[in-house]
Amino acid sequence: MTQQTIDIAAESLSDDERALVDDFLRDNTLFLAPDREIMRNHAHGPRSRDEERVLSGEPDPHALNLVRGRLYAALDETYDMVEQMGTAPGAKWGDLVTGIYTARGDLSAISPKGVVVFSGICHYPIKFIAKYWAKDPTVGLSEGDGFIHNDSRYGNIHNTDQSMIMPVFHEGELICWVSSTIHEGENGACEPGGMPAAAESKWDEGLKMSPFRIVEDFQIRRDLLTYLQNSVRDPKLQYEDIKVKLHACVRLIERIRAVIAKYGKDAFVGCLRKNIEDVDAEVRRRIREMPDGTVRVQAFIDGTLRENCLMKWNFSVTVKGEKMILDCRGSCPEFTNRSINTTLASLKTCLATSYLIYIWPDLPHNMAVFSPIEVLTDENSLLDASFDAPNAMSLTPLFKSFSMPIYAMAKFLYSAPKRYTSVYASHFNQPFTFVYGGITQHSEVTGNFCADINGNGGGARFDRDGEHAVSPIFGYMCDTGEQEFNEEELPVLRLVSQHLSKDRMGFGKYRGGLGYEQMITARDSDVWGFMTGGTGSFHPSAYGLFGGYGSPAYPLAKVKDVNVFDVLKSNPRQFRFDMVELMNEQALEGATYGTYHMGMTFEPAAQGEVYMICQGSGGGYGDVLERDPELVMKDVEEELLSPDLARELYFVVFDEATLIVDAAATAAARDAERKARLARGRPYAEFVADWCTAEPPEDLPYYGSWDDPKVIWAGQGETRRQLDADTLAGIMMPNPKDLRIAELEAEIAELKRRQAGA
Repeated sequence: MTQQTIDIAAESLSDDERALVDDFLRDNTLFLAPDREIMRNHAHGPRSRDEERVLSGEPDPHALNLVRGRLYAALDETYDMVEQMGTAPGAKWGDLVTGIYTARGDLSAISPKGVVVFSGICHYPIKFIAKYWAKDPTVGLSEGDGFIHNDSRYGNIHNTDQSMIMPVFHEGELICWVSSTIHEGENGACEPGGMPAAAESKWDEGLKMSPFRIVEDFQIRRDLLTYLQNSVRDPKLQYEDIKVKLHACVRLIERIRAVIAKYGKDAFVGCLRKNIEDVDAEVRRRIREMPDGTVRVQAFIDGTLRENCLMKWNFSVTVKGEKMILDCRGSCPEFTNRSINTTLASLKTCLATSYLIYIWPDLPHNMAVFSPIEVLTDENSLLDASFDAPNAMSLTPLFKSFSMPIYAMAKFLYSAPKRYTSVYASHFNQPFTFVYGGITQHSEVTGNFCADINGNGGGARFDRDGEHAVSPIFGYMCDTGEQEFNEEELPVLRLVSQHLSKDRMGFGKYRGGLGYEQMITARDSDVWGFMTGGTGSFHPSAYGLFGGYGSPAYPLAKVKDVNVFDVLKSNPRQFRFDMVELMNEQALEGATYGTYHMGMTFEPAAQGEVYMICQGSGGGYGDVLERDPELVMKDVEEELLSPDLARELYFVVFDEATLIVDAAATAAARDAERKARLARGRPYAEFVADWCTAEPPEDLPYYGSWDDPKVIWAGQGETRRQLDADTLAGIMMPNPKDLRIAELEAEIAELKRRQAGA
């Protein structure tokens, strides 16, 4: 039977027959997969009848403001509850949020502290619950219900984040929703810690919780809790943080009821809706202030966490009237067996977060900031992956989505009549951290990640240097944790912790803030291991602005086949507490030294073996030849910059003993370098003719568009393909172990051939 025949048959049905068919289909749905309509729509809905009644009159603005203040105080209080009582490392370091939503599920407010990126995730599962469970006779909605979820395909950033969602009733009427979300980490994935780089399908990613009810009458259902505990490596964490999130939601509900008792339901409902509409109207006004036009930027990701390749992140911003279009078409296709894909909903949430933190940071945090903004993508691309593609390490492209608007919007903001923030080069934008797992010194099984992810270097501004290791790019109220607490719980010792890394910065008239070195080892456990999940070891991750340098490329370094504790006991002077010195001198006898890409799948670590990473720097701003020589000297004095780079890069002439600048000699050196630049320069047409090619270099494993965004290149050499962006299919990569086995087998075969010939 053809679709046309089905459509004709459907049109011939009476209303009663059509209702019967609809009921049958609804009652016999095989699987309630993620709802495409919900997941592709980030805009808030129209006013409800109740909201229209309240706001169409003349609500008291003072009452609304008092309600707003009480609600934000409640959100702040519940954030503190979770941070103080949570078990997950993410809870202790502020990687969490609490939120309040309208009755229809539109986010109105999140806690003033916490992870701003969580400002736009729970409205997706709330709308799923409202659509599918509210009237389902086997589920329904009642006072005291609590729903848990973590699957990004139903609305989340990635599987490690778990949310508790509760409806709130007043006199039997649903008036709002509340939520509490924590980056839990461990979720039973194929690698410990919840962010498995080795995942080759969505079934390798651990718990994939569509929204389901785990709390009834404010009590956790023990049967479902046991199922979840049985599915992860750390059952204690799973139980305790469900309780913590539940009680944070209960406290929010108590505060909401107190607000209604004092100011009335209408003031509460009106306040929630007004928060959203005020942000929507203000964003449209600000876009109208901006000049019409288009700015294009692009970025590149240099690996899938399993193999090195170059993946294009295409991006343009178009402003026209009060509308803004973000065009990501022409980007890398999805990888069907690599975990670095992201869903469109996650992408939009992170792009919106970039605007809330770096473009319009004074606005209340809700998704209304994105209502006038349209996002264009190619379906089945890395940025808009299918629901079947694994996405446990979606942070790989998502961290760059915080930076992309910064680059583009700087061009608009530079000439805007009013700025609401500084013109700012990018924060460092990769999740450089150690993920760990194994059996602790207390004989407990665990897996999670370290807080050093929260110390990204800040980008330079148009008028000052960037802040060192200031915050993660996705939120500005997170902490880097206390190492002593970690050492009490985990068999992990930091030999170097948060030491600012000399010379590894984004240079410029104003430099980016530095990241810090981390030197880590295991002790008191023979069953332990580490992994890392970043990119940017060959191609810089954070770029400079208006002539500033980007961040350097950062490798992972390892010293294996050694027990550093034995070295420190017998000959401590052999060990260098500096990543560069340790790797260059190679003074430890019998040790194996190596540098690697930052994408390392989980690796067992013997006690005393050393793993080293460097948190990244923010981008620089402006020409290095315009940097104040005294600022250069200050960096040298603070051992952030070597004297050689001060001379070679900034062209500052100074006395190395006193750090006194020779102003005349410095001016002469800089003038000479400007003339040398002109001599090295070429006419634009000549440069383009030599630089631009018809296709990517044949030996480069390249994924994404080249010049035409409709044509997507994938692969290298003889296996390279050209794909149509409108009909993208996913790319499947070979297992690196299979490639290595084939390489070794070929080598053995060649040796046998030579032996036979001899």
